[in-house]
Amino acid sequence: MSLLQLLQIRSHSTCELCTSINGLKPYIIPPSTNESLDSSLLVCSTCLSQIEGSQDMDANHWRCLNDSMWSEHRAVQVMVWRLLSRLKAEGWPQDLLDMLYLDEDTLTFAKATYEGLDDSEKIIHRDVNGVILETGDSVVLIKDLKVKGSSMVAKQGTAVRNIRLDHENAEYIEGKVDGQQIVIITKYVKKV
Repeated sequence: MSLLQLLQIRSHSTCELCTSINGLKPYIIPPSTNESLDSSLLVCSTCLSQIEGSQDMDANHWRCLNDSMWSEHRAVQVMVWRLLSRLKAEGWPQDLLDMLYLDEDTLTFAKATYEGLDDSEKIIHRDVNGVILETGDSVVLIKDLKVKGSSMVAKQGTAVRNIRLDHENAEYIEGKVDGQQIVIITKYVKKV
């Protein structure tokens, strides 16, 4: 079965956030790249456009989170936490956040995109030129780098696509070079 079919079965063909039945699509929660039930949910076009920022957040639309926050599915819990964190200045979302319980792994996944943190608390990754790096960006190595623990040398000019950020250290990113996942220090890369 496809991911869409599995999500339709799980959600009874309704949006897992607002229960709408219009324009349903699978949404893979960043920074995940794999299509799995654990990191995806079925959302309507209204929810999707607000999640992705193509439409301004309508706080009244998200009052539905009062019900969906009790979902047993990890992906729904993560998305509810992130949306409530975005809206917490409204007042009522903070009350829901205080009631929402997420186990440690789920909370770590929810915080992976820095939702809910003030700008002063966020770890910002910058390349050699000071350009801000984000998950999914492509970078180029500006120097030959010896990969610790192997005989591999990542050559200058090598493109590293779809990077991931280390959420505990602003100097580290991860990416694949010659099929091997490695940690790269940000001062040796330039954003493409």
